[in-house]
Amino acid sequence: MKLLENKTALITGAARGIGRCIAQLFADEGANVIITDLRESESSVELVNELRAKGVRCDFLAADAASTERAMEVADWVAKNYGRLDVLVNNAGITRDKLILRMTADDWNAVVETNLRSVFNYTKAFASMMLKQRAGSIINISSIVGLIGNAGQANYSAAKAGIVGFTRSMTKELGSRGIRCNAIAPGFIETPMTKQLSEETRQTWVENIPLHRVGTDKDVARVALFLASDLSGYVSGQVIACDGGLML
Repeated sequence: MKLLENKTALITGAARGIGRCIAQLFADEGANVIITDLRESESSVELVNELRAKGVRCDFLAADAASTERAMEVADWVAKNYGRLDVLVNNAGITRDKLILRMTADDWNAVVETNLRSVFNYTKAFASMMLKQRAGSIINISSIVGLIGNAGQANYSAAKAGIVGFTRSMTKELGSRGIRCNAIAPGFIETPMTKQLSEETRQTWVENIPLHRVGTDKDVARVALFLASDLSGYVSGQVIACDGGLML
């Protein structure tokens, strides 16, 4: 039996990068998958077709992760069309990197709204469903910069740190009903966002990673699979660094 057989998962910001890889791995392990992203694109259509070809149900919903109203609409749609949600992966995220003296209020708000408010939006939207089920796994994608900070990323670091506090609070609020809540803190991962960095910056990161390599989206997806599956049935309130030992 596959690890996620007969389970339904929703992943925000899943059209590309880490979210896309999580969706692919979940489908490989038998999960029905709902993916959301800001708008439908060639990438999202391609992903839906790919996952359906694996023999699982898959749907795409256009949704601004920062919209509380849209999150509730998504939850209502899932309830009507799937009946339950077993795994929620709060993955949606953006960057607006600038030193604090150059960072505008719009830069700050855009990142906090998408990266942190979205976690609140979707957790709140699906909490009632999971409470009634008395089961569920919520996986929040944080970052090691939310734990150690990073120059030029005050907005991103603050949002990702907020996710850690939110995760631990939800563990205590929802745990008595069998709902687990954990966070993954990726390190330097090869994604479309990190590809924008200069080669000099990339080399600086790699030199400080004990495993001496950049992580991949599949490295993060495998941690998400563990947290989504029953293998982690007694794991909750944890922040798992997927960083090649960078924080040591």
